[in-house]
Amino acid sequence: MTTFTQIRRDLHRIPEPGFQEFKTQQYLLDYIATLPQQHLEIRTWRTGILVYIHGSAPKRRFGYRADMDGLPIVEQTSYDFQSEHEGYMHACGHDLHMTIGLGVVTHFATTQMTDDLVVIFQPAEEGPGGAKPMLASAELADWMPDQMIGLHVAPEYPVGTIATRAGILFANTSELFIDLIGTGGHAAYPHKANDMVVAGCQLVGQLQTIIARNINPLDSAVVTIGKVEGGTKQNIIAERARLEGTIRTLSADTMIAVKSRIEALVKGIEAGFECQAEIDWGSNYLQVFNEATLTHEFMGWVEQRSDVNLVECTEAMTGEDFGYFLEAIPGFMFWLGVDTPYGLHHAKLEPSEDAIEVAITTITDYLSWKSEQRAVQS
Repeated sequence: MTTFTQIRRDLHRIPEPGFQEFKTQQYLLDYIATLPQQHLEIRTWRTGILVYIHGSAPKRRFGYRADMDGLPIVEQTSYDFQSEHEGYMHACGHDLHMTIGLGVVTHFATTQMTDDLVVIFQPAEEGPGGAKPMLASAELADWMPDQMIGLHVAPEYPVGTIATRAGILFANTSELFIDLIGTGGHAAYPHKANDMVVAGCQLVGQLQTIIARNINPLDSAVVTIGKVEGGTKQNIIAERARLEGTIRTLSADTMIAVKSRIEALVKGIEAGFECQAEIDWGSNYLQVFNEATLTHEFMGWVEQRSDVNLVECTEAMTGEDFGYFLEAIPGFMFWLGVDTPYGLHHAKLEPSEDAIEVAITTITDYLSWKSEQRAVQS
């Protein structure tokens, strides 16, 4: 077993919620402390970490980001190193992402690059969102990269596959929480109550008409209600109901249009059922938009390699707060094949650990090539 395989398994055991990655942060710091320190500077921001690796003759500063948090999912894998935190799991590959980040730090701590590099371990990607406030932090302000790179594991691709595209890669996303408040009562006297279960069911059906009847069929958007709560007992008319869901769009304008339509439908429910409603948009993530020149250059570089296979993929409705980094800094994100039948956020997700070395080698070779390319041009 390689060092990085063991690191991944250690991290897999300790998934933590966003901005509560205390054990995870300490584990990362403890490992980084074992590396040669002569080129390193380390800062912490909340539960995140920034590692500045000084180059030998820097003319620019690269950035690489790895997210840290786990998900509230009960693990159902076959691992003998399952989560030790009940009800939480690294079901989105962040354990691999962090391990790859440590691999990048390890390489350049011992093999100095020409240019500078900031490796960012970012908390709270799954929510409420760590990228946007981290970008605004004083800790990152004077270490801001000139180019950003990130990756995400992709269960559907075999190990050795790098998949990406120029332009939009991941969608604009928004959480959706709707609370309906009416009048409860006895099931035998429905005329004396105001049933929020019925109101909620009506609203769920109406929300499904938005994509079918209000969005251009040549555009792409999703409105999903993933959780419905209402009532306390079978013979009590529910006073309250709650709908929880998500919105995904491939354009910012479409997100505005979908939200506007949701607000109109909710007002209709209020009028029709004589109830009150509250909408909470929760966490909102910007689209991940890959800068074309850098992305095409990276794709061309990958195509020349014999150890990885490039796929030009289509855009996905996945949400990722790395989009905020790419709004502020030119760069790109790519999918890393991890070859598992279970999708992201699944309780049985078992990504191939062979992908770790593939990613570390690809990223460090690319950054070294990019840095030397600039040095030769200068």
